[in-house]
Amino acid sequence: MYRVGIFGVSGYAGQKLVELIVSHPEAEITAGFVASEEGTPEITEIMPRLKGLIRLRCKNSPDWKDIEKNCDVVFLALPHSVSMKFVPPLVEMGKKIIDLSADFRFDDIKTYERWYVKHTCPQLNSRFVYGLPELNREEIKNTDFVANPGCYPTSVILALYPLVKNNLIDKKVFVDSKSGVTGAGRALSFGNLFVECNENIKAYKIGEHRHSPEMEEVINRIGGGTGYSIVFVPHLVPYNQGILSTCYVMLTSEMAEEKIQEIYEGIYENEPFVRVMDYGLSPSVKNIVNTNFCDIGIKLVDNRTLVVISSIDNLVKGAAGQAVQNMNIMLGLKETIPFF
Repeated sequence: MYRVGIFGVSGYAGQKLVELIVSHPEAEITAGFVASEEGTPEITEIMPRLKGLIRLRCKNSPDWKDIEKNCDVVFLALPHSVSMKFVPPLVEMGKKIIDLSADFRFDDIKTYERWYVKHTCPQLNSRFVYGLPELNREEIKNTDFVANPGCYPTSVILALYPLVKNNLIDKKVFVDSKSGVTGAGRALSFGNLFVECNENIKAYKIGEHRHSPEMEEVINRIGGGTGYSIVFVPHLVPYNQGILSTCYVMLTSEMAEEKIQEIYEGIYENEPFVRVMDYGLSPSVKNIVNTNFCDIGIKLVDNRTLVVISSIDNLVKGAAGQAVQNMNIMLGLKETIPFF
């Protein structure tokens, strides 16, 4: 039984991690941490639905000796810039680390610092593998340090990967994404109040969202660094969980719809968590909520204009579920547990 520590138990992603690990047949939670202002609650005080399934009191700060003795894997479900404070001692101990923040996602530290904050341990950055299994499974198998992708980037990169890998599209991509309110986290803000979100939809951070450079860096890595750019417009919609991303691309030359469908099905035929819809069908958020699936649909609207739509649960495939998938790969476990 692998022993798991979770930093950030009370956040939405942290709670989903707890839920998944509790149901994992090969792992158990041996340490949980929350912010000092939250006290030291039992996990079941944060998540009453797990009463009778786990007993563990959260702490506010790590006892490093206890972590060294009692944790094999540590998840950092923490805000950006906070995770990197805990990474150096965990690396020193030789722990397997899965970081759900953006602190180690970028190859280019300057890009991270331009969009986030000054990096405090850049010397460790290159040791982390970008944790998108469909792209980097072999690298994940052979590392102890994984940077879990962002939720929007997961949906967009998986949608575009077959096209970019085969050099089939122009370099300019337009993406319209819609996310449930949990994507904004638990921090209180006026825009996330029920009366502001309910019966409403709005775009935000147009061209300024911090997931844009993450998408572009990974897409350009797939495409050999050839200048892809993404115009990204995220929207907030009034449901709890789920992302629907619609990508508009121009093919470099005319292609038959059957050929494009064949390319997508070929790329993802052995991926347990990517489901390619029948041609012309659109994914639905309702069908992926509380699953680790990414559903993808394509439609050619004229000779060269292609629409690719993907849907994921932002807390599962977009965060905690993908993190557990990465843990399974790192530990040599069956990739699909505890999902199915």
